[in-house]
Amino acid sequence: MTLEENLARVGGYLKQFQAGPIHHRIGGQDVLASDGRTFDSLSPVDMSPLATVAQGTEADVDAACQAAKSAFADWAATSGAERKRVLHAIADGIVARKEEIAFLEALDTGQSLRFMSKAALRAADNFRFFADMAPSARDGRSLYGNNQLNVTNRVPLGPVGIITPWNTPFMLSTWKIAPALACGCTVVHKPAEFSPLTARLLVEIAEEAGLPAGVWNTVNGMGEVAGKALTEHPAIRAIGFVGESRTGSMIMKQAADTLKRVHFELGGKNPVVVFEDADLERAADAAVFMIYSLNGERCTSSSRLLVQRSIHDRFVEMVIEKAKGIKVGHPLDPATTIGPLIHPVHEKKVLEYFDIARAEGATIAMGGEKIGTKGCYVGPTLFTNATKDMRIAQEEIFGPVLTAIPFDTEEEALEIANGVAYGLSGYVWTADVTRALRFTDQLDAGMIWVNSENLRHLPSPFGGNKASGIGRDGGDWSFDFYMETKNIAFATSQHRIPKLGA
Repeated sequence: MTLEENLARVGGYLKQFQAGPIHHRIGGQDVLASDGRTFDSLSPVDMSPLATVAQGTEADVDAACQAAKSAFADWAATSGAERKRVLHAIADGIVARKEEIAFLEALDTGQSLRFMSKAALRAADNFRFFADMAPSARDGRSLYGNNQLNVTNRVPLGPVGIITPWNTPFMLSTWKIAPALACGCTVVHKPAEFSPLTARLLVEIAEEAGLPAGVWNTVNGMGEVAGKALTEHPAIRAIGFVGESRTGSMIMKQAADTLKRVHFELGGKNPVVVFEDADLERAADAAVFMIYSLNGERCTSSSRLLVQRSIHDRFVEMVIEKAKGIKVGHPLDPATTIGPLIHPVHEKKVLEYFDIARAEGATIAMGGEKIGTKGCYVGPTLFTNATKDMRIAQEEIFGPVLTAIPFDTEEEALEIANGVAYGLSGYVWTADVTRALRFTDQLDAGMIWVNSENLRHLPSPFGGNKASGIGRDGGDWSFDFYMETKNIAFATSQHRIPKLGA
């Protein structure tokens, strides 16, 4: 399809949001903000308003939490087989509306349609994966001890709060919400205020698939009001959050008084380490993909390019040559790779790093400027002549911006790679298997790919170290977060019981 055809299609999908404000969804009912306030969701393409959205208050969050609390007992008691059926039905609903989801997500976030189409299908895969795990969610172990048989099982934790980000919001929401529902928890979801459209679609799809009212509630609004009320609410037993590290720290403080569990997937300043014996063509393709896809607005982007000095200049030229072919444009244009950044506030932050790079003495070898006068467009950018202590090498920029740093030895590469506050992911390129094993063992990151870009395997753990987060998603790691483990000990003999006061 052409851009013009896609614009015509998305216009039809937008009509549902133009009749009035996007409501909260609480207890199966559409609800406006208790004080009537709203905010506008803007498209970063041209800053035009896409929809008016109910702006959540403390009272709105309380109503959602009470609805989740009321629905918890019945949903927790629902059989794993029935939860599996409902979650598969939700996945079917996502697939049925995949084009609508992708088009709206692209226009709302600025992410190119080529990536958002895949994100919608990945969201369905998330629901199917955790649906299949639902029947065994409560399974445990039997542990024999002296004169005792221990039997473990797991029970749903209770109502949980899910706070999701504005980058690929639909897919990332399912990554958090699907396992919570599969476990038997109820949910209050607070989507990011910059990208609220598809969160509304998602809860609609879930209820149409047969999810009972109140099991999944959505409240829109600002983090400092709605988000804070959710993290502090006594009915909420855990908070799952994806976003920046500073916000994660605030949420941990807010959740402390009610002793909530927290699961954080936070920021990253991820290294891609390229040794001289690597397959340079594949490594360059992977490095370009991991920083310039999704507008560079991804937690696992390879934003630091560490290259062995003997091949540094040649490899950097390879990256530049490949990046030259990247099209920056309207996210609904099928040829576009990089669309506009999410919002003028974020665009301003990214643009400031171009001045920081110049002030620190780095070279802007490619890009480094705003594109056009409308929207939030920034082209693929590469910094060279950088050192490990520069801000551009230490701070998360969260845009299509790559910082190249040379190294001489394996030890130096490890020091540079580990020398940041973050530890989410890492990428290592080498033909030496022994070095790969040795290097990854010492690399301080929660996820590492060797001779590969980020390829997700849903049963594997996802999460980071240091300022990149707490806990792991994926497979049974998700269930451990959303469930409590019980141990029941049965005496197997008439063992001696101590007598006091005899």
